[in-house]
Amino acid sequence: MSGERMIGRRTAGSYRGRGLNGDVVEVLGRRILSGEFAGGQTLDVPGLEQELDISRTVLREALRVLKAKGLVDARPKRGTFVLPRSEWRLLDPDIVRWRFEGRDDSQFLDDLAEVRGIIEPASARLAALRRTDEDVTALELAIDRMAAAAGGGGGAVRADGAFPRALLAAAHNALPGRVGGGVETGLAARDRLVHGAVQDDDPTPAHAAVLDAVRDRDPEAAGAAASALLAKSLLDVEKARVRL
Repeated sequence: MSGERMIGRRTAGSYRGRGLNGDVVEVLGRRILSGEFAGGQTLDVPGLEQELDISRTVLREALRVLKAKGLVDARPKRGTFVLPRSEWRLLDPDIVRWRFEGRDDSQFLDDLAEVRGIIEPASARLAALRRTDEDVTALELAIDRMAAAAGGGGGAVRADGAFPRALLAAAHNALPGRVGGGVETGLAARDRLVHGAVQDDDPTPAHAAVLDAVRDRDPEAAGAAASALLAKSLLDVEKARVRL
């Protein structure tokens, strides 16, 4: 059986068209995140080539991607080895996704809440000062989608993710946007947990309060509304943890 068929079967749909190299990244990334490959462990590169039925070129490219994510490194005479968690790019969207696959990573949920507490109130204040009419329209559309999902229209996770993305864009600052992809992936995982366990959750009013303050160009009210939204989010997660 070729490596492409074997790995593709294991990771069907996971890397969305990134080909064999992407599939190898998926397999190795999941093994590292699960602890199968522990921090400090030297990888058996020839053994992996044989096990996965892939070429040295394909494996090297996959390891290059994992190195960029802070998961592995290489040294002369030592070879390629797994880095400790302190070196991982924890907001990398793939790392976030791997951490949440099939389980509730409680520590990450707590870490995510802290990052959101730093980014979102500040972004809301900036958005109130800098927003354009187009930004307000994008936020309004996100609220409409959220309300439709809460009313039974489906797509709740996707609808919830549109609002923080639009809020970061309305802040017109590149730095929050750089971590936005990882936060958004984490939020999607968090929302799947909440929507799966807290059936009566309606996030629309709390988000609408942020929109109103941004629309009114009131930075203090926007920051306060974003903080209130985060407080509600923490309560929802705690409810979900109790019910799971």
